[in-house]
Amino acid sequence: MDPTADPTADPTADPAEDIGAAPALDVERLRSAFPALLDGPSAGLVRLDGPGGSLVPQVVADAIASAMTSGMCQRGTLTPVEQLAEATTAGARAAMGDLLGTDHRGVVFGRSMTALTFDLARSLSAAWGPGDEVVVTRLDHDANIRPWVTAAARTGATLRWLDFDPETTELHDVESVLSDRTRVVAVTAASNLFGTRPDVPAIAAAAHEVGALVHVDAVHLAAHDTVDRVALGADLISCSPYKFFGPHLGVLAADPALLETLHPDKLLPSTEEVPERFELGTLPYEQLAGVTSAVDFIASFDPRGASGATRRQRLVAAMGAIAAHEHALLSRLLIGLDRLSHVRVHGSPASRTPTLLLHVDGVEPRAVYEHLVDHGVIAPAGSFYALEASRHAGLGDTGGVRVGLSPYTTHEDLDRLIVGLGRLAC
Repeated sequence: MDPTADPTADPTADPAEDIGAAPALDVERLRSAFPALLDGPSAGLVRLDGPGGSLVPQVVADAIASAMTSGMCQRGTLTPVEQLAEATTAGARAAMGDLLGTDHRGVVFGRSMTALTFDLARSLSAAWGPGDEVVVTRLDHDANIRPWVTAAARTGATLRWLDFDPETTELHDVESVLSDRTRVVAVTAASNLFGTRPDVPAIAAAAHEVGALVHVDAVHLAAHDTVDRVALGADLISCSPYKFFGPHLGVLAADPALLETLHPDKLLPSTEEVPERFELGTLPYEQLAGVTSAVDFIASFDPRGASGATRRQRLVAAMGAIAAHEHALLSRLLIGLDRLSHVRVHGSPASRTPTLLLHVDGVEPRAVYEHLVDHGVIAPAGSFYALEASRHAGLGDTGGVRVGLSPYTTHEDLDRLIVGLGRLAC
């Protein structure tokens, strides 16, 4: 473990959006926005389970409740409630466009990232056949593996696996699995198991050289750093708002021109317009209102308080402050863990999110999880749907103990974790 390495270095940074070094994140103001930290069953607990889903601020809950009681039913242009549904939908698309650095006209909402990726794989694979090739990585969450595996098997396309080094958790060279028959490369922007951040722009550039599309799973990255679809080189990108203070649903985004070339299964009377042709049934307007509120909540932590800045600029500044805060915590945590000879951290990637997978010598991960809960610390155990990654790292289906830092994590939280782990020494 190298505690001096910068785990938040972003190879996708856009110089055009370089708006200067940001002051510190106001952690106390941020923490005060989350009811779960102040009252109820979570009060007093150290929440290190953010990779599984973040806490929700009161302002987002209020936005959802207000939308649910507003009378919205269907979108339209005649009645006030129809117009409100239209505005709510347009507002959520604009918010996600700003968060992901992409054209809002290519933002698609769905039940979950998993459901959207299955839908996407079905649509893209309609043109595949024997001889075509699809690349997936063993580092990914299964939601960015199984849809492509299933589509390849159904069409007779060849599946190619991009492996990673079990010691460092760094992906191997993507060029070893590419050919002029590659149709899609599916890769994560950050591993939800180890925190590893692959060099996605380099992977995308290599994929584009052979004419392949690139689908990037940004579910884990979006909670920790600025995302820019274009800078990443992602033709298609997906995420889950419930990882960054929002409600449970999924988002897929692409250039609208690319979406125009795809023809998903849909109902006969449903619109052919993009992006609506990809959205099955009536949208959950209350959740869309929550998405917009979550994005605005993040933007409100632009530490510069600059007037006249666009929401995208405020988001970049806020995410910069969040990344700096989490990096400082992660550096301290790595130093603390390095002093515990009975604790092992899996992986030593050059760049990572503030997410670690741990093992304690002689103690099963589930027992470590239970022990930490007894000490008021929630750090779950498992493989967290990154089953291929866990198996390839030699951890089987059991995985390990995942410690995920969040913007509301404090130094005191880490002290409690270290003390709890220290008491497991044999």
